[in-house]
Amino acid sequence: MFFQYFQIVLVRIGKIFVVVSLVTMLGAHWAVLQTVAWSAMLANNLRTYSVKEAMTDTFDGQHPCPLCKAIAAGKQSEKKTAFSFQSQKLEFPPQEENFVLIAPSQFQLLPLADSFADSLLQKPLLQPPRGFFV
Repeated sequence: MFFQYFQIVLVRIGKIFVVVSLVTMLGAHWAVLQTVAWSAMLANNLRTYSVKEAMTDTFDGQHPCPLCKAIAAGKQSEKKTAFSFQSQKLEFPPQEENFVLIAPSQFQLLPLADSFADSLLQKPLLQPPRGFFV
């Protein structure tokens, strides 16, 4: 009982780990942090302003909070450099102009043997139980 519960917990932890890894790898953690920052800014602005003014001040980009500034700095530091792949031209050494294939001195065709196909043609040793199909 305990082992089954432990196994279920481990599977769920593994799935959560995979989801968190994918979110982080894709950069969605910045979107989550930005959503938290905007929510906090909107809640703070609603204390002193009307809904329209609070929404305008929150989302206009002119009044960033310290968390928004930290998120922007984090995004800038994480900018990926452009990966430049320089492919090299494959160069082969020069070959002689008169390239000739030489046949082997002895050639023998081997018989075709397919033991797997032969085993499929044999009948099974025991008949299947009939009570199951009735």
